Amino acid sequence: MNRLSLVSIPLFRALPRDALFFLAASFVNSTGKAVMWPLTTLYVHNVMGKSYGEAGLVILYQALCGILGEFTGGNLYYRIGPKRMIAGSFFVSSCTMFAIAFTQQWSLYLMLVCLLGFANGISMPSMNAYVGFRWKEHRRKLYNVMYVCNNVGLSIGAMVGGFVASISFSLTYMLTASSTLLFTVFLLAFMKEVDTKATGLEETDKESSSEPRNESRHPVLVQMNRWQLLRNVRLYLFISAGSMFFWLSFTQWANGVAPYIDEKGMDLKYYSLLWTINGIVILAGQPLTSWIKRRFAKDIVWQMLVSALFTVSAFSFILFFHEHYAYLAIGMVLATLGEMMLLPAIPTFFSEKAGVHSPFYMGLAGGFANMGRMIGPLVFGHAYDLWGISSVFFFGTMASIAALLMFYIHANMNKDPDPVPKAKLSTISQ
Repeated sequence: MNRLSLVSIPLFRALPRDALFFLAASFVNSTGKAVMWPLTTLYVHNVMGKSYGEAGLVILYQALCGILGEFTGGNLYYRIGPKRMIAGSFFVSSCTMFAIAFTQQWSLYLMLVCLLGFANGISMPSMNAYVGFRWKEHRRKLYNVMYVCNNVGLSIGAMVGGFVASISFSLTYMLTASSTLLFTVFLLAFMKEVDTKATGLEETDKESSSEPRNESRHPVLVQMNRWQLLRNVRLYLFISAGSMFFWLSFTQWANGVAPYIDEKGMDLKYYSLLWTINGIVILAGQPLTSWIKRRFAKDIVWQMLVSALFTVSAFSFILFFHEHYAYLAIGMVLATLGEMMLLPAIPTFFSEKAGVHSPFYMGLAGGFANMGRMIGPLVFGHAYDLWGISSVFFFGTMASIAALLMFYIHANMNKDPDPVPKAKLSTISQ
């Protein structure tokens, strides 16, 4: 562990002090949420007394509301403002989880879970956009550090969650709600409203130097022509579709590998060990991915392409070699390297290339990613029941190849340094 800590220390060098506080609070929040994350199915079955099929529908409904939340968060970022948007969504999440802890009514539980998915979806594009605007000169490094911190938090929270659930399922929701509420208080005290004059208008000036600068100190509301933004398909469509196929392929770990390990008579701790490997690689593999970026993927769009190559290699490998557990572990290492390359790259791309429009496009891409997470369990669950594990690995490999194709098209369509639409923004001083 000491060696892992030494490896991760360079991640935090040269970052602003206030950014480090933000990262620490985000880490605590992700740890708290992960306490609850793996237990929804068991909660529905053991506490609410419903079938596993109904538990799957609950997850489906929550994912659908998460997609709607991602789109909403991206659209309302400027209208409501990042501070109210992010802190408000976390406050709603906290209150919802407190309510879930004390309800035994099925219909009310469904409504609360859907509200929770919607509130969590709203926060994601808003937080990514806020980081990109607030610490613009550090955003590449910050997105990577956020990814590492959140994944470490997820690993710790998942381990704690099983222990807490053995005491009380309701306690898991109460602990998660408490950590989310603490994060909300931190955001209200810490977050500064991003100076849209210095962010939105600055990006607008890049598009049209003839548009006058607004020197007012008042916030600026950006009026977006959404249909015009949607027509700029080369900026968002293929990266979003690639993200969807990426996450679709990744769900085979839960909906293929987990039942396969159980079917082979292995203890399910070996499945948990795969995610331990995932966390170790995320920490210890930072020097390797940094070297790959410097050597082979200096441009952010090619970074996504390299990430897809790792993912295809991982799932192609376990398609042909999955008889022994060690092969699954090798596949997890390769897949994790792909994940490490991709996830920080998507918000970085939109922050750098879409400028003032980035919250809108982050919401779109996040919605597509949630579609992949939602479709994957349905596809792989039925495939496993009908044709066994080989079909799961085959469809997973095909999905990763589709992601590679999407990222390749995206890279070739975004070679120019500034693909932001040429249409002028309309801004209103308040």
